[in-house]
Amino acid sequence: MKLLILGNGQLGQMLAQSCIQLGHEVLLVNTRSNQVVPAAAHVALPMSIAEAMEWADIVSWEHEQLDPEHVQLAADKLLTDAEKIRPLTHRQLEKAMCDALGIATAPWNSYDSQSSFLEAMTEWQQPVVIKASFGGYDGKSQWRWQPGDDEQMLVAEAGQQPGIIEAMIPFRCEVSIVGARARDGRILCYPLVENVHRQGILSHTFAGFQTFPTHLQNAAEAAFRKITEHLGYVGTLAIEFFVVGEGEQAELLVNEIAPRVHNSGHWTLTGCNASQFDLHIRALTNMPFPELSMTPTLMLNAIGCEQVPQTLWQHPHSQVYWYGKEPRVGRKVGHINFRDISEQQAHALVSDWTEALQLLS
Repeated sequence: MKLLILGNGQLGQMLAQSCIQLGHEVLLVNTRSNQVVPAAAHVALPMSIAEAMEWADIVSWEHEQLDPEHVQLAADKLLTDAEKIRPLTHRQLEKAMCDALGIATAPWNSYDSQSSFLEAMTEWQQPVVIKASFGGYDGKSQWRWQPGDDEQMLVAEAGQQPGIIEAMIPFRCEVSIVGARARDGRILCYPLVENVHRQGILSHTFAGFQTFPTHLQNAAEAAFRKITEHLGYVGTLAIEFFVVGEGEQAELLVNEIAPRVHNSGHWTLTGCNASQFDLHIRALTNMPFPELSMTPTLMLNAIGCEQVPQTLWQHPHSQVYWYGKEPRVGRKVGHINFRDISEQQAHALVSDWTEALQLLS
């Protein structure tokens, strides 16, 4: 089949590699220059986006901020209705959707202006996180407040656009589930993995080093099924959760949903027999899903650094993915997967290399 990917960043390129590996043809759209490019190429083709849309059997995306003109051109080539994923690009709508589906989140309320922001803040007597409704990721467009802090200082920033205010949850850890739903409704999910954030940016993921209680895996998969079936979603999708409580009393609260392949699923590139990118392409093209087999893997992000140290390129258990981006503070420029290591070794690698690899401020 012929696939066109909207976006040619690292996620688009990894999707393209899976396309090729699975026997499909693929082109990508540079959504900044509006040019069509082959996989792994920096030279555009003499082809318009409209011609690329006509060429493709299926159109997908690497990020959910879709250009309305591209959506209109794609028309019947998108397998997920772009309008239906709008709730996942707007935090107020995302939270409201979870409420409607009976999927637990942290307590929250919304605001649409500076005046409604101040009014909404009067309802809180506990620490909160404030998030802009639209845009913002990796800790951007987010603010923290606790009783005694000056609310007026937030008005000039947080109150400038619609947003949500949600309770700051004393969670035990953060986890995510990544899975895919195929065109015929089949669903396959990876096991829950633990994510660790620094300054709101995903620092690293521990995959397969611990087994979460069965009821949490079941709850995560149930939420995945509810959301994807409600949206008629086809492809890979990720859900981030807070884990609250201990043991059999532990529960999951949805933090955010990403209708695409996700950073917390990058471990699957080396830690599983089928990556999240493979599942996305298999789902779009209705190919069989494999029986998953995984190896404990640490995924460690490179953020803002000039390069990955040579020692890690040569590490016997590492696979380095360098994105070829201009480094700047807080920008993800690559990641490293370490497989076939113990949990103790994983924690030691995080301790030894996080500061050198991650420039956050």
